[in-house]
Amino acid sequence: MMELKAVGVVHSPYLKRGDAPFQGRMENLTSKVEIFEEFAPALKDVEDFSHLFILYWADRANRETLQNRTPFDEDPEALHGVFSTRTPNRPNPINIGIVDLVEREGNVLTVRGLDAFDQSAVLDIKPYSGRLDAVGHANSQRSKEEK
Repeated sequence: MMELKAVGVVHSPYLKRGDAPFQGRMENLTSKVEIFEEFAPALKDVEDFSHLFILYWADRANRETLQNRTPFDEDPEALHGVFSTRTPNRPNPINIGIVDLVEREGNVLTVRGLDAFDQSAVLDIKPYSGRLDAVGHANSQRSKEEK
């Protein structure tokens, strides 16, 4: 049995489908990530990092979707398996965003680059490490997407 527990909630300007950008990193808007008081001690030293991974639950995603189009395709009719796309629509809509940590005030993080809807559940936060997480030689057969 698998059990997830929300550790916080997102407060963002994105209220409905169509509001959020296709990639949060492409926008300059800020959001607040409020960590519940019981998990506030887990934020110790988080401000030592300029960037964070925010894992959140896309509760408004379509969980039945197994194939999807992407905005990068030269062929607009091309379908790809959701595991080869970044669509929030997938069997388990666990989404991840790499965000800039703008500031921390107690149990609230102000972040830039998150595309989560307002009131999305935060599942986890992990520090981003340029040394460990950046893969310089990574590529995609859909190279247009990488640009």
